[in-house]
Amino acid sequence: MKCFRSIISFFLICTLFFGCSAENDTIIENETPVVISKTYRYLALGDSYTIGQSVCETCRFPIQLQTELKNNLTSKDVFVTNIIAQTGWTTTNLKTAIASQNPTNDYDLVTLLIGVNNQYQNKPFSLYELEFPELVNIAITKAKGIKANVIIVSIPDYAYTPFGNGNTTISAQIDAYNTFAENYCIQNNITFVNITDITRQGLVQPNLVASDGLHPSELAYSKFVERIFPKAKVVLGL
Repeated sequence: MKCFRSIISFFLICTLFFGCSAENDTIIENETPVVISKTYRYLALGDSYTIGQSVCETCRFPIQLQTELKNNLTSKDVFVTNIIAQTGWTTTNLKTAIASQNPTNDYDLVTLLIGVNNQYQNKPFSLYELEFPELVNIAITKAKGIKANVIIVSIPDYAYTPFGNGNTTISAQIDAYNTFAENYCIQNNITFVNITDITRQGLVQPNLVASDGLHPSELAYSKFVERIFPKAKVVLGL
């Protein structure tokens, strides 16, 4: 009899134990997942093509890129964009501005588009050969020291605007700058996005040129973003 009572007690204890366990499992399964927000930081370095001369603030390519990237984030995520760029800046001017503003070194994404004013102002090509690599290294430093977080964008060709009027010398010189930049990126395993061919449609597609007859339009910048966006998504892990 005592043995029988012991067996009954054992089964009652097991039932209570597993019953509680199952109830606890149900509570865990019904818990609402905690959504952790994340802040993404983007630094855009350049000249008039980055600041968006003659287009609205939301029309320039860094802000259009920001908008596209934000569409891939959760509602709780934050996206911060910092632009260091000015119309007329050469590589030297950009280096000076970065040193002066001293942005932090914790950006998740950095883009660099620079060189057209070196060409336009007839600076020695050797200056670009010296300072472009320096700017790329600065960009890497600002991108947490990770070269995979950096995207270099080719120089647009303003020969294909009413201002440039199809000047072949301009195109040849822009090609030289872009070839140097692309080769440097290939040799150093850095992402390079070519958008120059888009701007070379400017004379046959006037809507690709801004109202000033020289700089890219909002539409042209949207086409830049179509090429930059897939690379930026990879950088941010989206």
